[in-house]
Amino acid sequence: MAQGDGFIMKEAQTGKSACKNALPRIDFSSFILSLYSSGLVQLGIVEDPSTGKKTKNLEIAKHTIDMIAMLQEKTSGNLNGDEQNLLKALLSELRIAYVEARS
Repeated sequence: MAQGDGFIMKEAQTGKSACKNALPRIDFSSFILSLYSSGLVQLGIVEDPSTGKKTKNLEIAKHTIDMIAMLQEKTSGNLNGDEQNLLKALLSELRIAYVEARS
């Protein structure tokens, strides 16, 4: 079993992985983009990749938005400028889309 080194497992660092599929690099921006993409699916803006259909789940979308807002609060002062701007922009977009979806 790989021993952890911070937030990245040693297997991922050395490129030795049980999974041969190329996965995206793990960083804060890709994590936030992943949550944002989930929010878009939950708001019914984009198709759910597993079903190919657009469906709304506003309760789960609000939960996702609240999680991103919590991350913004908890990471305040610890992100670089690009990460801060990305987080702020994506959170704003999801909040606006949520209000529109409720209408």
